[in-house]
Amino acid sequence: MTALDDIDRAFLRALSEDATVSAGALGRRFGLSQPAAWRRVKRLSDAGILAGRRVEIDREALGFGVTVFLGIKLAAKGRVSLEDFERAVTAIPEVQLVHHVLGLYDYRLRIVARDLSDFERILRRRIMTLPGVGEVEANVLLSEERRPGPI
Repeated sequence: MTALDDIDRAFLRALSEDATVSAGALGRRFGLSQPAAWRRVKRLSDAGILAGRRVEIDREALGFGVTVFLGIKLAAKGRVSLEDFERAVTAIPEVQLVHHVLGLYDYRLRIVARDLSDFERILRRRIMTLPGVGEVEANVLLSEERRPGPI
């Protein structure tokens, strides 16, 4: 495990808010030279703590105004392999995240849709036809607060 100091943690918080910030801007913000800031970012990347850079896409601006978290319990685990289900569900473009979980459901999915009618279409024509789908529970996202987590 890589030891992190206060500046490393500050860098991680800043990068989690805006992954496009440059090493020069980080250095100016935290009192380091651009090369020193770049070395820190590289060390965090090499250690696997920074795992890529992402851009947040505004789904509503693209017309996807509904987000649904779907719990799926497979009907017969012996008859369908988890890999078959995962391969099929990840091929659906509206499925943003697939989590294999322990608990009442086997999977939790994050699905985006244009509206509730669109979600119903996705559920009926795509999700319910997947191999092994048994019970399904839907929770519609009302609001979301993003936090960087423990750094």
